Amino acid sequence: MSQLAAQLDVSTATVSLALRDNPAVSLETRKKVQALAQELGYIYNRQAASLRTSRTDIVGVVVHDVLNPYFAEVFRAVEAELEAQGFTILICNHRDEIHRQRNFVQVLQQQNADGLVICPSLGTTSADIDAIVRSGTPVTVICRDVDGATAPSVRGDDFLGMYEITTHLIGQGHRSLAIVGGRRMTSAGRDRHGGFLAAMREAGLTPVADIPELMTLTDGRNVVDRLLALETRPTAIVCFNDLIAFGVMSGLTKAGLRPGVDVAVTGYDDVDGSASWAPSLTTVKNGSDEIGIQAARAIKALIEGEEPPFQRLLIPPRLEVRASSTGG
Repeated sequence: MSQLAAQLDVSTATVSLALRDNPAVSLETRKKVQALAQELGYIYNRQAASLRTSRTDIVGVVVHDVLNPYFAEVFRAVEAELEAQGFTILICNHRDEIHRQRNFVQVLQQQNADGLVICPSLGTTSADIDAIVRSGTPVTVICRDVDGATAPSVRGDDFLGMYEITTHLIGQGHRSLAIVGGRRMTSAGRDRHGGFLAAMREAGLTPVADIPELMTLTDGRNVVDRLLALETRPTAIVCFNDLIAFGVMSGLTKAGLRPGVDVAVTGYDDVDGSASWAPSLTTVKNGSDEIGIQAARAIKALIEGEEPPFQRLLIPPRLEVRASSTGG
């Protein structure tokens, strides 16, 4: 570092920041430092630097499904916000298995990660989150809540979003509604299911089917035969997320039915592609960008030893009405 600083006539502190791509150093200077470092074969030793600063500038992001485009959107927002502050992001996929989550957390702590952003797996308790907090590692919870945990959390208002989309279907004249998907042991699964049931009760209706634990496009495609075999066929199918809805619409089409015309279908999350699907999908915009930005701000504040900007933050949902529920 001293050699780089001397050749470029800058301080070693400037070299250190530039090698970490910290925006506190001008882009021009960062490029000069990084270009010379590459020419000289220099590799920044993050572990050695952490001994001096007690910081690694690493934040771990732990989610349950990196293949779900919604979580990819949340991660992208977290990453963009934190990278602008000079952090490097490591992502882990626990696949909703608590032992994998605990293992990832342990490994990230062993690597002295400055903080963790976690979408908690099934079975996560307040004791799990509080143990991380007590260890001294800042943590922020996203997308799912953990009742009683002391860490800040940010997620969409799942109850309200599902209530609104169910009310929309009832307003379209539907009386035979089915709900499919969602892990009811998570806050998202519980709240979306609760919002659906609240809207149904208000209208004096009972669901013709209530099928939990489905999460993927394949799950949605496979459940269609079961729904069509019901004594009372649903005229509207309310899906826990957009992936299930895509699968349901594919299954209906294969069965010779027209999604949005013969059977209404709704999703949740408004992932990329929802508006361009055929038919375009009625869904709920679930604030992926805002959740990611707010989570990044909270974890940065905790890392800096400051009070987080919130303890519990619900991002308001936005109903996106499209052809899959209106036939238009």
